[in-house]
Amino acid sequence: MKTTLATLTLCMVALMATGFPFDRKGGSPSGSAAREKRVQYAGWDDVNVLAHGLLQLGQGLKEHVDKTKMQMRDIAGKLKVFNRTVSELGKEGQKLRAEGEALKARAQGLEDREGHLLNVTAELRDKAEETQHERRAMSERMSRLEERVDSMLQGDENAAGAKNSSDARSIQLMLEGQNKRIDDLIERIRLQQEKLDKQNVRIRTLQSQVQQTRQKTSPRSTNMDDSLQSSAAEQQDSPVEIASDCHELFLRGQTTSGVYTIQPINAEPFKVFCEMTTDGGWTVIQRRQDGSVDFDQQWQAYEKGFGSLNGEFWLGLENIHAIAKDGGYIMDIKLSDWSDDLATVRLPFRLGGHQTKYTLQIENTSALSTLESSLGTDATSGLPFSTSDQDNDQKNDTNCAKHLSGGWWFSNCGHSNLNGKYFQSPPPKQRHQRKQGIFWKTWRGRYYPLKYSTMMIAPAAIQNKS
Repeated sequence: MKTTLATLTLCMVALMATGFPFDRKGGSPSGSAAREKRVQYAGWDDVNVLAHGLLQLGQGLKEHVDKTKMQMRDIAGKLKVFNRTVSELGKEGQKLRAEGEALKARAQGLEDREGHLLNVTAELRDKAEETQHERRAMSERMSRLEERVDSMLQGDENAAGAKNSSDARSIQLMLEGQNKRIDDLIERIRLQQEKLDKQNVRIRTLQSQVQQTRQKTSPRSTNMDDSLQSSAAEQQDSPVEIASDCHELFLRGQTTSGVYTIQPINAEPFKVFCEMTTDGGWTVIQRRQDGSVDFDQQWQAYEKGFGSLNGEFWLGLENIHAIAKDGGYIMDIKLSDWSDDLATVRLPFRLGGHQTKYTLQIENTSALSTLESSLGTDATSGLPFSTSDQDNDQKNDTNCAKHLSGGWWFSNCGHSNLNGKYFQSPPPKQRHQRKQGIFWKTWRGRYYPLKYSTMMIAPAAIQNKS
């Protein structure tokens, strides 16, 4: 473009130089010399060159204008996008500020509620201590009264006569009244302790909800005010206590089944698989589904646990006892045959510790159905756990764990065993092989190897909701 303009400029200068008359000597025309002077004009070729140059100039100017228009359109489009982005960012900023204010208000409300609950817990604890003090005082008073009764009974009965009998009767009535009052105080202490436990669970749940809410919103609300950030930092510095079982996790708001870490009272934390239902959280203690894990293990393996929590596994007698050692738990057993028919067995139970060989005792046996009797009837008075190297079954001449397979609460080897060998369908033809499988006698018979079994435990309170 610059070259074309320069060429046209030179051509115009040349034509101007040749197209107008002038005095070559530099003088002004005058007299006859001016009349005789020859007038020179530009040639046709020069005119063509000039016209061609002008056309090129016009074409170049047109292209330049078009290019400039396109650039202006691009700039206008980018400006629109920029303006729209700025507007969206402004709206997002307002939204984040609103969410920050709402979160701040919610956090403040939760903190106020938490403080109120802590105050209520302190008051309940004080009341419990006062009640215990009263109980000790009543116990001392009762001891003094018993000593007085003993001294009266050891005295001379003939000399005491009817008066001593009357005094003894009145003291007996007084003792009965004192015993009743003591029983009432004990019941009040129990109720206060239950309230304390519920308050503690609610406090831990609220703390967990506050922490989870702050963690979810912290990446988006980086411009929150300093007071909310410092409050979140204080919350993170005080970790939430680990739940004692899967049902407590459910009460805290966990509704997804999966692997979690729990810590029963007076026990170390360990991982479990939680089955979350609409009624509550169940701690899975055994699962058989594909034969991927060998359950023909010895005592130490059954005590510590083995397998994969996301597949087949045995949770371990130590862990099961740590969860249910205080009683008040139920066991839910789900069974499946090779036609995919299902059966459910639910038993209230109590499990002893290592010193009792992890004895299983089924409670409320009077209400057992035929299906539940395969384990419930045998465990009425308690069944210790048995393995091939720890023969604790009730059959004197046979080791049921060796005769069958795996470890179980065996009685006389014949009613149930959910830790036997896993046989794919069709089962073995020999009878002595089939009885080594997974069976539940009162459902599909002793010689029918089951396809699936799972055992779960939960607090007995969950049964009232289902």
